[in-house]
Amino acid sequence: MTERRLARGEKLVVASHNAGKLAEIAALLAPFGIEAVGAPALGLPEPDETGATFAENATIKALAAARAAELPALADDSGFSVAALNGAPGVHTADWARLPDGTRDYGVAMALTRARIGEPEDEVAWFTCCLALAWPDGQVETFEGRVDGTWTWPPRGSQGFGYDPMFVPEGHVETFGEMDPETKHAISHRARAFAKLGDRLG
Repeated sequence: MTERRLARGEKLVVASHNAGKLAEIAALLAPFGIEAVGAPALGLPEPDETGATFAENATIKALAAARAAELPALADDSGFSVAALNGAPGVHTADWARLPDGTRDYGVAMALTRARIGEPEDEVAWFTCCLALAWPDGQVETFEGRVDGTWTWPPRGSQGFGYDPMFVPEGHVETFGEMDPETKHAISHRARAFAKLGDRLG
């Protein structure tokens, strides 16, 4: 497969409808001079995420956006995993937050996760991020990053989004929800995936 690069000033669709992810990805793209346009701004629908892995779901989203917008597209599929739950919620992280009306509430999702954990001795948890960079002709590359740590209860902090207030990364005492964005961006699963993607940008 021929490696492609995005030059400074090029436009890239960020195939996400999650405001927190859009902001974080735009911040990570900024140093490369890439113009990030969110899928909602282009009126793009959310495709069904039917994949069994983060890479499969990221690919589904990136390809759908690239073909619909006729532009390169970047999609992120990420999730929170708990060892005591055999890696759940994992690829179903967003599903655990979904309410009957179709909206998402991660406060509810974190409480559900904590209830399912019960009282185990194992507090190991991790975040995984897979980025898929897709082109309108169907070419796709994926890049995965992971950060390990522990889950904590009750959640702490109002920074970040999703399960961030429930996760303490290895070597730190603050949750992702307590960290300022620059600190989180330097060590997050998404940043680690971006480090692998970096040689395709700028």
